[in-house]
Amino acid sequence: MVEMPHNWRRAGLVLPRNAEGVGSEVIGDPCIVYDEEVGGWRMFLFSQPPGHGQAICLSQNEIGPGQWEFLGPLTFTNSEALLGGSTHKPFIVMDSRHMNRAALIDGRYCLVAVSFLAGHKVVQQAWAEKLSGPWTLEPDVLIPPGSEDAFDGKHVDAVTAYYFSEREEILYYYMGYPLQAQPREGSPYGSGQGVATQRVGAKHVEKLGVILPPSRTPGHWAAGWVGGLQLMPGKAHRWLAVVNASPTPLDPSDAAISREEPPPSLGGFAYTDEAWPIGGWEWCPQPIEWIDDIPAAALVAGEGTNLWRQHILALPNGSLALLYNSGYYGVEQLYMKIA
Repeated sequence: MVEMPHNWRRAGLVLPRNAEGVGSEVIGDPCIVYDEEVGGWRMFLFSQPPGHGQAICLSQNEIGPGQWEFLGPLTFTNSEALLGGSTHKPFIVMDSRHMNRAALIDGRYCLVAVSFLAGHKVVQQAWAEKLSGPWTLEPDVLIPPGSEDAFDGKHVDAVTAYYFSEREEILYYYMGYPLQAQPREGSPYGSGQGVATQRVGAKHVEKLGVILPPSRTPGHWAAGWVGGLQLMPGKAHRWLAVVNASPTPLDPSDAAISREEPPPSLGGFAYTDEAWPIGGWEWCPQPIEWIDDIPAAALVAGEGTNLWRQHILALPNGSLALLYNSGYYGVEQLYMKIA
């Protein structure tokens, strides 16, 4: 179980971009699980190009700079089934009760990632007997965009997933981009955090709608758009989530690279006390860090503009590691804080 720590200290650059080829543009959006096969941590990440990658750390507590080995892209037994020819932002379905532990479902592990179909982002699913792969893709879309007027009418993105064995259900959280203005104050075009469920063995999900729209409080760190969410069992509250969001509303006429996710991207917490965490979510008032508070040495090391896709790793020694990618759009690297 996790408290909301406030005493983060920087540990530096964990995984830099590669000089060329795989991972030379973006290294980030980490999902980290313990892999018994290697006796250490396996990281699934957004590595651009081609959009997906993995790294391992053989120490359970020493996970800082120099401890990770980048292994390159994931392997698929049926890569011809990749919708749109590629996928990115992979995430392993986790055990909802045990942080950073992959769920074993009927003897297999499950991976979800964001693929492309007819100009829209969609979620695709794959299975493997080992976390090292190879992964076999389900050819059909798992989570498609909604109707044109829905909160997720344009894209389904930044998916995370958690297995509740007592319910035999997988719970999916995802970032939904609207095509049309939504009936909300402040940021009608901003993405919101949606949720969907899937019974084990079912081919499709049931969408349950938005659980965290942009905050209605002007200037709140999550008032503009809402990104990826990591679910964790909490102490003060039943469930805690670290969430990626921004205070900046979207301008639909903007044509810049940042038009769907205008800066700054920040990390912070939300919580709920409901047993089944599909409702009752509340934002915490402040982010983990504002961009203006990044120290000079961290700026020199490449941080700035955005603090993307926050992910917490609970270490056996009682420490928490917070990993996130930072830097300008398309030139991001993976950094870490410790609490």
